[in-house]
Amino acid sequence: MQFQQLLYFVAVAETRHFTRAAERVHVAQPSLSQQIRALEKELGAELFSRARGNIALTDAGEALLPLARRILADTDTARHEVQELAQLRRGRVRLGATPSLCTGLLPDVLRTFHDLHPGIQLLIEESGSHDLVRELARGSLDLALIVLPLPPASPALTTVELLREDLVVVSSAAAKAPHRPVRIADLHGEPLVMFRHGYDLRELTVAACRAEGFEPAFTVEGGEMDAVLGFVRAGLGVAVVPSMVAERAGRDLRVTPLARPGLRRTIALAHRSDVAPPRAARELQRVLLSSRAPAD
Repeated sequence: MQFQQLLYFVAVAETRHFTRAAERVHVAQPSLSQQIRALEKELGAELFSRARGNIALTDAGEALLPLARRILADTDTARHEVQELAQLRRGRVRLGATPSLCTGLLPDVLRTFHDLHPGIQLLIEESGSHDLVRELARGSLDLALIVLPLPPASPALTTVELLREDLVVVSSAAAKAPHRPVRIADLHGEPLVMFRHGYDLRELTVAACRAEGFEPAFTVEGGEMDAVLGFVRAGLGVAVVPSMVAERAGRDLRVTPLARPGLRRTIALAHRSDVAPPRAARELQRVLLSSRAPAD
């Protein structure tokens, strides 16, 4: 009994017509009929009643049909599983992340993923959440780590909360130590090193200052994460950054917590709702979610 014979048998059983069945499986009708006769000979029973041109299943055909369908379905599943495994030996994942997450969270996660799947190429797009949402919508990314809430009029995305992170104040280790902890109101008149426009941290910090009734004073603005930390090290001002970034910043920076209620941000893993991520991207998603800390 051959797989091809079972495929032809199911096609005839479902169409009740040899010619239409042959068209469905893309084979010449005489070849299909020959394979059906060979299957009947091997089984020792007729599978179809061909009286007056009407095709109907015999009792033997009725018994074989669910078994044949199951075998074909299992074969498709096996083929799919093998292809999925093959995708984890080669391929690529396109991941977007904010610069602070590229600095804080991703190095350890990507190292874990690479150790598990060294054949997968990792393509990282570093940008702000608004830009990453647009790239997801265009299909340029498989996954993205973004800051919630989503911007207004965002495309349909599926998001899973990954972590909630405290923001802290960093200053030069050589500067005078601030009072601990720092209140947002204490930043009034304090020289701030500020990120470029479109940066989630910029918008969050400015909104917090305005909620306290003042406009923040910038000594330097427009940088990415590494530049901002460098300017702070040089003593140009203080900056509000994620705690994960501060932990990796080195001893030449002083880290001071914000007084309660402080500032927090919520990080989520997102992908398009209308398109399932490829197998390799789903595996990276699993690694990312397994690394998340419990949300408070």
